[in-house]
Amino acid sequence: MEYRRLGNSGLKISRIALGGWTTFGGSVTDEAIARGIIDQAIAGGVNFFDQADIYAKGQSELLMGKILKEQNRNNLVISSKCYWPMTEDPNDRGLSRKHIMQSIDGSLKRLGTDYLDIYFCHRFDTETPLEETVSAMTDLVRSGKILYWGTSEWTGQQIEDAIVLAKANGLVAPVVEQPHYSLAFRHRVEKEIMPTTTKHGVGLVIWSPLGMGVLTGKFDAGEVPGSRLTDTTIGRDLITPEIVEKVRQLKPIADDLGITRTALVLGWALRTNAVSSAIVGATKPEQLEESLKAQDLVLEASVIAQMDAIFTP
Repeated sequence: MEYRRLGNSGLKISRIALGGWTTFGGSVTDEAIARGIIDQAIAGGVNFFDQADIYAKGQSELLMGKILKEQNRNNLVISSKCYWPMTEDPNDRGLSRKHIMQSIDGSLKRLGTDYLDIYFCHRFDTETPLEETVSAMTDLVRSGKILYWGTSEWTGQQIEDAIVLAKANGLVAPVVEQPHYSLAFRHRVEKEIMPTTTKHGVGLVIWSPLGMGVLTGKFDAGEVPGSRLTDTTIGRDLITPEIVEKVRQLKPIADDLGITRTALVLGWALRTNAVSSAIVGATKPEQLEESLKAQDLVLEASVIAQMDAIFTP
């Protein structure tokens, strides 16, 4: 496994990360299966495990945390996020100081750890002054509850504003952004996010690099009735006849290389050092094993050009 620096920070994270969004506490509730997935991840060199309090309303943190507690904490990079409401309480949402301070304690308790390596602001909060949010995250870093903080699904300008504000006021700036990015969903990140993160040395850890599974070829035959994808805006945007046809065109490229489309599209997503890690999910160890095959894959420029010709930048 290759370990990349998280932007300009000194933290090194595995090229492939295991996320809890579609896996722990949601699609997977059987502890034995969850344990098998995590064992597979650790055996494959994964050290970065990504969570959020909103995933299965805390159940994902609980399940993953229970299993990770059996590992050497010093060898793990564990992240979580806050923003989305966990209850109906009007203060149990957003990025106010009150919500951040309550949320971190809840996540630490569920994950069974004294600190998080990375804590993400899961969206931008238009109702809270940015200085309040940056100040609260700074206090968490200085208290030792978190080591680094980052953003998720923020705009380039919002990231820029947070960094400038932090540096001007002696506060701690974000070191990482977690955006949705894949071969099928690339325009926003490449046009708006990467210029800002590259300028400031902010790392990218991307979610859904497999396009919610569409890029693996699982929908080659068309939309699958009852799929969890069809119930989400992201899924409806990704499962279209046009995208499914483009994914079919990737198969000969993968076949020529002797790899699966899963490995191919992950290799594409990790083609640039601007991306520190790609977060994948799994509902069984075999799925993760397929993703891990991309951990050392380096695609030739000619292959990347072929893929870009199909999914135009």
